[in-house]
Amino acid sequence: MIHAHLTSWVVALILFFVAFSMYKKGSNKGAKISHMILRLFYLLIIATGGMLYSSGAEIPGLYHVKATLGIIVIAAMEMVLVRSSKEKSTNIAWVLLIISFIVVLYLGFTLPQGTQF
Repeated sequence: MIHAHLTSWVVALILFFVAFSMYKKGSNKGAKISHMILRLFYLLIIATGGMLYSSGAEIPGLYHVKATLGIIVIAAMEMVLVRSSKEKSTNIAWVLLIISFIVVLYLGFTLPQGTQF
């Protein structure tokens, strides 16, 4: 299940940057299509993350923090894209996205259930 979760995240990040660049170029039709596909991957991420979260008998506290920050990453990605489509400032959403993503990556690769390099 970890591989499905990581694959969903990688595809979602690619779709996020595709949609963001299309919104910046002004190609709203293509951006909306990739944005809707990205929303499907949000659901896949949440589903696979929920399966990983519930797979352990006793879940340490840091997994609760990681799950919450993962939801915040998805929310920040959505805020960046929606505010980009409305041509509003995205600075705060980008800061939230980058900080929470770095912390989630760190927790994901250091906690025992995570993938080790």
